[in-house]
Amino acid sequence: MNIVMNRISKIYRNAKISQKLFIAFSILIAIPALAVSFLFIRLQEDQLYKDAMSTGSSHVARLNEQLRSKMNIVENVSSTALTQKQFVDYIHSDMRGDGLGLVKFRQNQFEQMRHIIQSNEMISQLSFYVDNPNVFEIWPEIYHYDKFWPQEYWAELREAGGSAYRLFALKQGDHTLAYYRLVRLQGQQLKHPSIMEIRVEHNVFFDQLLEETEGQFFSIVMDGSLPSRYVYNAEHPFAQDAGESLGGILEAIRGKLDVLEQQDPITVKTDGQTFYALYRYIAPLDAYVVDIASYEALTKGPRSWYGLVAAIALCVLLLMLVLVSQTTKRIFRRLERVLISMRKVRRGELDAKIDVGLDEGETGDEIDEMAVSYNNMLDEIKQLMTQVVDKQLIAKNAQLHSLHSQINSHFLYNALESIRMRAEVQRQPAIADALVALGALMRYSMKWRSDTVTLGEELANIESYIGFINFMEGDGICLTAELPQEVLRYDIPKMCMQPIVENAVHHAAPPGGNVHIQITVSVERDQLLLIEIRDDGAGVDPARLAALQDALRGDSPDAPAPIEGSNNGLGLENVHKRLQLHYGPGCGLWIDSAQGEFTNVSIRLPWKNENLGGW
Repeated sequence: MNIVMNRISKIYRNAKISQKLFIAFSILIAIPALAVSFLFIRLQEDQLYKDAMSTGSSHVARLNEQLRSKMNIVENVSSTALTQKQFVDYIHSDMRGDGLGLVKFRQNQFEQMRHIIQSNEMISQLSFYVDNPNVFEIWPEIYHYDKFWPQEYWAELREAGGSAYRLFALKQGDHTLAYYRLVRLQGQQLKHPSIMEIRVEHNVFFDQLLEETEGQFFSIVMDGSLPSRYVYNAEHPFAQDAGESLGGILEAIRGKLDVLEQQDPITVKTDGQTFYALYRYIAPLDAYVVDIASYEALTKGPRSWYGLVAAIALCVLLLMLVLVSQTTKRIFRRLERVLISMRKVRRGELDAKIDVGLDEGETGDEIDEMAVSYNNMLDEIKQLMTQVVDKQLIAKNAQLHSLHSQINSHFLYNALESIRMRAEVQRQPAIADALVALGALMRYSMKWRSDTVTLGEELANIESYIGFINFMEGDGICLTAELPQEVLRYDIPKMCMQPIVENAVHHAAPPGGNVHIQITVSVERDQLLLIEIRDDGAGVDPARLAALQDALRGDSPDAPAPIEGSNNGLGLENVHKRLQLHYGPGCGLWIDSAQGEFTNVSIRLPWKNENLGGW
């Protein structure tokens, strides 16, 4: 994935600006327009779906009512037939023993029963299966119970309350619905109760369902006890289009039918197509009335709009490509002047500024702003180059100063060591200690093995300096520096604290008085190392303090001049400028003072050692 993204990023980077603008306009205009169009089409599809589901639900409910109405007719015929008590009694009597009685039965009771059957055109046959060895089977309305199958079905009828429908009749029921009802006679002990069967042809009972060939929904009746058997119109377009896949579709829908949940439509996916089904369960019939529709049929209209929207979007994109191409040509004419200036600068011509041609007060467009910023950048480059030269000059001056100091260093060290030995022989420990401190000061200042030292080494040099000053001028200087051991190992630029302590020694203590110098270290915002050198001396005159602070802030009205070494060595302003040159404007010195109370000088350095360099 990363390889693909990197490849795309490189292709985009190397593409022309006109191509990038075209992509940008496509993303901002064409793609949102397509998204809105497709969203509208999707909303139309959803609305069609909702309307279709509402129509399908109404159709299923109507079929449910019609089928229940026809079931009531069948049950009424059954009840009317059982009211013919003489007919029922006779078929359970000895029909073979009395020929004259059989003739009378044929003329009276049998004709009345046949009239009941023929008076309802929906009934195709009404038969009685009687457990009577003397029954006479000369009419299709009367059979011996041996002709009924299965023999023990009466027990299932009894469990069902005495009657039950079969979507497919038990015998020759491929296209016939049957209603079965127990016929119980009082005072007789029969091995099997008599059963009445009413048969109705499917094309009569489901006439409306089987005649429908229009509409988006395909209606079907599914047997609740035999999942593989259905009643439907094979001539319906849905069945014709489905072909051999119809069985799989119906099987998938049948697996999701639920007697208790009959409100939400069922969604099934088979052979890459989506189908919706609405259904009702008819409990007496133990069957489901189902309306089925395909997603493609319901959304056929809106789906045809996708191609039209795509064609319109393509035309818009082509028009945008032409407009972007013409617009970029005009822009590139002005950018060419910028490129020409850049090529000159690359050859070293830093005065190759761009002629913007703007009057005073005019801002121009983005290209003009870029040209103005480019000209300002050239000025800043010149200024930075001057600062680089200054830094190099500082380094050279420091190296020359160190070299000059080391010319006679060995002679001076030997002379100091000889004097220290003479002082110890003559038992002058104060003089000997002063000479040790002076020697340490000279070694520290003359030897520049590295541009940085540890804070502990700088502090040791300051302590040697204070010790020597106290020997020369009396013990009037007190130095305290209680710092954690880990801070003492931190690297800082060499001689960045020494000039501040010297200023405190020379300017803070009143004549013949004492001064206390305190050094503290802390970390400021996890970014800067803050070193504070505070004395309780005479303080700084307010005017002088304001001038120093202006110089440290860079607010001096004089133009900045190249930094040079002063006669007094590394002074405060000199140290501040060097720190800022090397570490940026966030580092350097700051001074606060109250005359007659205190003077506090803060040094801010990078907290991370890897960001710290030398002079």
